[in-house]
Amino acid sequence: MNLTTRWILLAGLLCVSVSGFSQQAFNAYFTPAKKYLQLPVKNGAPKKNVEIWKDGVLVRFFDIELSEDRADWFAYLDISEWKGDSIELRVDKLALGSPTFHPVVQSDLDTNSGKLYSEALRGQFHFSPQRGWTNDPNGMCFYQGQYHLFFQHNPYGRGWGNMTWGHAVSKDMIHWKEIGDALHPDGYGPMFSGTAVVDSNNTSGFGKPGTPAMVMFFTGAKAWCQGLAWTTDGMYFQKMDHAAVPRVRTDNRDPKVFWYAPGNHWVMLFWVEQEGGQHSMQFLRSDNLKDWTKTSIVRGGVKDDRYLHECPDFFELPVDGNPANTRWVLSAANSVYAIGSFDGKTFRPDAERLVGQVGRGYYAAQTFSNEPTGRRIEIGWWQTATDKGDMAFNQSMTIPMELKLITTPEGIRMVRIPVKELETLRRRTIRSGAISLSEKSDDPLGETQAELLEFRMVATPGKSSAIHIDIRGLEVLYDAAAGELSCDGIKAKIPLQQGNLQLTVYADRTGLEIFANNGLYYMPVNKNISGTKSSISVTGGKCSFKQLDVFELKAAWE
Repeated sequence: MNLTTRWILLAGLLCVSVSGFSQQAFNAYFTPAKKYLQLPVKNGAPKKNVEIWKDGVLVRFFDIELSEDRADWFAYLDISEWKGDSIELRVDKLALGSPTFHPVVQSDLDTNSGKLYSEALRGQFHFSPQRGWTNDPNGMCFYQGQYHLFFQHNPYGRGWGNMTWGHAVSKDMIHWKEIGDALHPDGYGPMFSGTAVVDSNNTSGFGKPGTPAMVMFFTGAKAWCQGLAWTTDGMYFQKMDHAAVPRVRTDNRDPKVFWYAPGNHWVMLFWVEQEGGQHSMQFLRSDNLKDWTKTSIVRGGVKDDRYLHECPDFFELPVDGNPANTRWVLSAANSVYAIGSFDGKTFRPDAERLVGQVGRGYYAAQTFSNEPTGRRIEIGWWQTATDKGDMAFNQSMTIPMELKLITTPEGIRMVRIPVKELETLRRRTIRSGAISLSEKSDDPLGETQAELLEFRMVATPGKSSAIHIDIRGLEVLYDAAAGELSCDGIKAKIPLQQGNLQLTVYADRTGLEIFANNGLYYMPVNKNISGTKSSISVTGGKCSFKQLDVFELKAAWE
């Protein structure tokens, strides 16, 4: 097919016509009077580049699948900081005569149809943003009486892009409230992943009397530097006007920062790709969070061997709860980890390439800094595919898990345990206590119907060849003879402990999170569970349950 392209000057706007279809660069001036600029989104439409200018300065830019007829949903750009100013809206191309911004619509309310957080594929106790895409958790921190969860966010579409730090707060890590985006793309580039700390001693000078600053570090994915931002109220954020750490190599990102008390200084580490595709973690130190000196490098895998590839986390834990016996844990995006010692400059691993996460769709986990109870609590990006139908959001976070080190016959290992705060979601007890089954036993859960579940068991399989747990049509199977746990095609060797299998399962609309042998093995299973089937069952041959406790849960959004 031959395409004829011609340029047209129409009403002062530059247009291009391709085979008779004309598009125009669009601009309009308006004065913000309400909280949001309403942006109509059509899932799958060609992306348009949108810019917001104020006084000749580009203050926001993003691409978006703009609707030029009927919108699937609306994104909302917060324009409240520019109320009363003259703002220019530019779009690189719109169909000639498009009604998209005729008029420019402002709103103080979210006018999307349907009840927010009750959507068919919305996880009911797993955090997901109101609108748009999310991936890595960022800057997890306890500050001014609240847990702060920042996250990689595309506010303008349900696919990856426009990387912004979204922001939600919670009193208990279970009930989250999204409060707007914190860090927007700028001259540094898109805002890639990072960390946040509370500068209690005001080493940076960013704090106020009696009010320490929360200081955040991010990767600017154009300058490829490690940038710095701060806040003294947890709501409004400023960025330092230069990089905290300039670019090290072609690929370097995802700073993790913490206070090293024995040395009375700060430590930063981030991923650097060395020559030949060598993954590494660069360590640095600082007295004031602003000026950094390199100290050491830890090397991981090469190219497709992604041991110590991106999104590092690094922390100290007691072994078996003994504060006099501690080890440092270094992990990265795929959660394969090392255990060793750290002197404030150099990490020396004793054991490497340790695996405890045996599931699917779990990535880029991070832990909270400044956690008030002293626990080390982790949340990861759960790759739940919710970009179906008219859903206006995509992906989510896992439940929060406490990390501990324990001694096993194989050596020191890390376990993940669902936080106690999750118990507040229990709506009713379906069953509790011990029970023994035979080949002729009825299902102990009978005609149980529930959508959201917490399932706990300690079972002794005996001569039974398998234990089958059916949760709304998704089967969890333990093959006692093979010592193997499986679910939805995921399989992991999990041996019995003193003849017993311990399982904890959390079931939501977007899948299961399975914890085996008291958290030594963690198997997340991202799977959209049918909205119609709500039954659960336990079957098998001869089997003794020392514990079989099942709870129906309520939504965290209630």
